[in-house]
Amino acid sequence: MHVIHIRPAGASDTRQMTELLNAIVAKGGTTAHTKPFGPDMLEAEMRLYTGRTAWILAEDDMGEILGFQNIMPHKTLPEDAADIATFVKLGKTGHGIGSKLFERTKTEARKLGFTWLNATIRADNESGLTYYQSRGFEDYKRIPNTQLADGTIVDRVCKRYDL
Repeated sequence: MHVIHIRPAGASDTRQMTELLNAIVAKGGTTAHTKPFGPDMLEAEMRLYTGRTAWILAEDDMGEILGFQNIMPHKTLPEDAADIATFVKLGKTGHGIGSKLFERTKTEARKLGFTWLNATIRADNESGLTYYQSRGFEDYKRIPNTQLADGTIVDRVCKRYDL
């Protein structure tokens, strides 16, 4: 593994980020997303909540995006909370990418005025549950029988991290 660089993501990164995300969606089982994204969709999502969102990516010294994490408000959360999502390139988990992303994301969340983070994870996503648990997130709610866009029914676990 090359050196991992952490930086803010921008519109010019959406093609690589979309490829990474779509590979995870295609594999299935770890994200609530069930349909592929286009770069324009990801770029539009990056513009939501201007001033209250952060997109952080990890790349190697060759410019390959290894993962990304984002935080943003969510309609089901109070004003002082942000929703967090993490995506690491298939085959690159376990190399410290998620840990490095989270350190930067915590800093950005505090700058944006958030006091806690919410991660909502499929209950059958063992790696996701383990990742957030290892960062210090604690379970606070379970949402049973959530139907995903493809019809799959899963429970979802909400985990909280106090900043």
